[in-house]
Amino acid sequence: MVQKVVTGNYAAAYGAMRSRVKTIAAYPITPQTFIVEHLSEFVNNGELDCEYIEVESEHSAMSACVSASASGVRTFTATSSQGLALMHEILPIASGLRLPVVMAVVNRAIAAPINIWVEHSDIMPERDSGWLQVFCDHNQEVQDMVLQAFKIAEDKRVALPMSVGLDAFILSHTVEPVDLMCAEDADKFLPKYSPPSHILDTDDVKSVGVFVPPEYIMECRWQLDKALRDAPPVIEAVNKQFARQFGRDYGGMIDPYMCDDADVVLITLGTVSSTAHEVVDDMRAEGKKVGLVKQRFWRPYPAKQLRAIAEKVKAVGVFDRAVSYGVAGPSFIEFRNAAYGLDVPTMDFIGGLGGNDVTLADIRLIYERLLEAAKTGKPRREVTWLNTRGVEQ
Repeated sequence: MVQKVVTGNYAAAYGAMRSRVKTIAAYPITPQTFIVEHLSEFVNNGELDCEYIEVESEHSAMSACVSASASGVRTFTATSSQGLALMHEILPIASGLRLPVVMAVVNRAIAAPINIWVEHSDIMPERDSGWLQVFCDHNQEVQDMVLQAFKIAEDKRVALPMSVGLDAFILSHTVEPVDLMCAEDADKFLPKYSPPSHILDTDDVKSVGVFVPPEYIMECRWQLDKALRDAPPVIEAVNKQFARQFGRDYGGMIDPYMCDDADVVLITLGTVSSTAHEVVDDMRAEGKKVGLVKQRFWRPYPAKQLRAIAEKVKAVGVFDRAVSYGVAGPSFIEFRNAAYGLDVPTMDFIGGLGGNDVTLADIRLIYERLLEAAKTGKPRREVTWLNTRGVEQ
């Protein structure tokens, strides 16, 4: 292990290299491009023995990943924003075929208007694609989660593709100290891939992804749904194993902070969690019982864990970096479903869209609104658009 100051893009590429991926399908898009560029350097320098495929689009990148994974090799790609949207047609094919492809997604706003900064509007529409999805909070977590992603995805109880999300520029282009793991430690944690029996084999010719008539499709969908529902114990076990070996515990599905005696909690995804963490410390010092739930996994959704926390508090806030137009933020919608039947004031705070700053003052405002709702028993408003011109705060 050696500590270096690196970007989130480098951390993602390094994690893939240490995972000993055998196929990489690469196509550039801002702000993801450096991930596949770093990987090309690892291949060129002889640090990674891998088939590196330069494709003509993100659609082709995921198509190549599906083919490679179906042949029984560890496969990786990366994308962002419109590139992920272009992949959409192929994403359910990877999950439907139960292929453990791992993809880094540098979360960026979807056009129009054109914007290259952070937003979660690219990954949220893929929540029903059958992929496991995790959000990272810092560059160390990015490296570590790529390695964990392969171990989770390749587990026979899961056998599903997985995306590792990192916020555009806040992580992708920002440098932080990262403990870069050595090959021996990575190999100990993530052994050589042992593919399932249904892979393509020239000595045992078979069809994969065949036409399925109506009388079998229900079972296919049920099996995929069951695999996602069965994934949480695997995620928790992999997290614990990683913590034992490397000394870094990310909490598994969620990472709660100061929630045991909290009056109110805020649920976050991605890098806003670090900002909220600092505010919690400040407000705790003032005697205010606020807590934070860093929600790590978006799929499978940690409904049981979040509901258990919500049952003990007087108000819950959800921070969304995306919008389900005409309704609310996607994360808020999911939580409201998980908390159905609970008599707890719940509020959605939409902010940070397109890279808009989310400050300590913004998070403090959120907690003050939650404390107010805890006293009155009802929220001032269900959905608040933070720092939006012409919109009441």
